[in-house]
Amino acid sequence: MKIVNSLKSIKKRDRNCKVIKRRGRIYVINKTKPRFKARQG
Repeated sequence: MKIVNSLKSIKKRDRNCKVIKRRGRIYVINKTKPRFKARQG
């Protein structure tokens, strides 16, 4: 999982990427390609 300042570029990498807010943190998850997982730092 990558920790980045901005999730905008990561969201555009694949069309299955979804931005989800959990416990006050913002995550990008991708069920088909888990290597695109990221968290906003």
